[in-house]
Amino acid sequence: MPVERSSSYLVVPYSRQVAASQNKEINHMTERLIGLDVARYLAFVGMVLVNFDIAMSYGVQSNEGFFKEFIGQLQGRASATFVVLAGIGLGLSSFKEKSQTVNIIVKRSIFLLILGLLNMTIFEGDILHYYAFYFLFGVFLLPFSNRVLISIIGILNLVFFGMLLFLDYESGWNFEELTYSGFWTIDGFIRNLFFNGFHPVFPWLGFFLLGILLSRALLEERQVQIKMILWGLIAIIFSEIMSFMFSGYLIPADSELQFLVMTNSMPPMLLYFIAASGSAFLAIGLCLLVSEKFRESKIYSLIAPAGTQTLTLYVLHIIVGLGFIDAIGFTGNQTSSQAFVAAITFCILGTIFAFTWSKWFRKGMFESLMRKLTD
Repeated sequence: MPVERSSSYLVVPYSRQVAASQNKEINHMTERLIGLDVARYLAFVGMVLVNFDIAMSYGVQSNEGFFKEFIGQLQGRASATFVVLAGIGLGLSSFKEKSQTVNIIVKRSIFLLILGLLNMTIFEGDILHYYAFYFLFGVFLLPFSNRVLISIIGILNLVFFGMLLFLDYESGWNFEELTYSGFWTIDGFIRNLFFNGFHPVFPWLGFFLLGILLSRALLEERQVQIKMILWGLIAIIFSEIMSFMFSGYLIPADSELQFLVMTNSMPPMLLYFIAASGSAFLAIGLCLLVSEKFRESKIYSLIAPAGTQTLTLYVLHIIVGLGFIDAIGFTGNQTSSQAFVAAITFCILGTIFAFTWSKWFRKGMFESLMRKLTD
């Protein structure tokens, strides 16, 4: 049975056409995968927590405890989940002709690139300008088979490892203040984009391709959702055990090679990629599994609009949220607990804003602007 795909990729609700007929008569009904809205919302909240912590707590010498540990677990995982969801969105979307799909995606990539570069003037951890290239490369890889996409994911990780052997990963970075010099030069931009930025194409494009692969599964099926959860748990447990074994026994604790077996997002080594992929599978699978039960609940009706307006909320969390934090002098030398309170405050206000906006407009502010300029 053919599936009618949504024509939006980043923030607009996903829909499918499902067949329902016992007499071989085909009736069409639109079934919205609300679990993807919920997953996108939760991934957004995780990214806000991480970004507020990056902006507010750098430079703190003693910043341990529950909040630092909790946010640290989200770092590189929430954003990876967000990228996987974007890949699912592209995979579920379709147009009448391939050329039309490519044309729209190219224009939306340019839109996201410009928007992301504007964000970079405020916060260097922006992900949208990376998104632009994920979509740009992704749309041309969309026709390839699952086997080819899986091979490309492996190649992306292998190439990144090779780049580490020949290039200086710390080039451009001041890791104490998390600032990147030379970004606005051609060499610095390319190096940051493909190699040592927060979300470099090598290997982060692989998360996007995983999303495309997931879009080809029957995500509304309970069996598929359970498999996603189980495979996610396996990937997380495997990567953490392997990291522990290698770092504790095979590689000395004081060795400069420790980074090769860590599950941290910088640099994004293979065990990190497996762990973050597992986190995405687990989160999305759980959201798909449980969300249908809450379709009519007040909680879902409140967060659903935010889940469909994450592009707008993402831009606002940088321009308004982090912009305000910078204006009042709270960037740097704050604790992770303070960053947590500030981030949750923004998320609550952002959720209320999206809910109110949805009463008057069908799409979010930047979602509408992107459509007008690119469709």
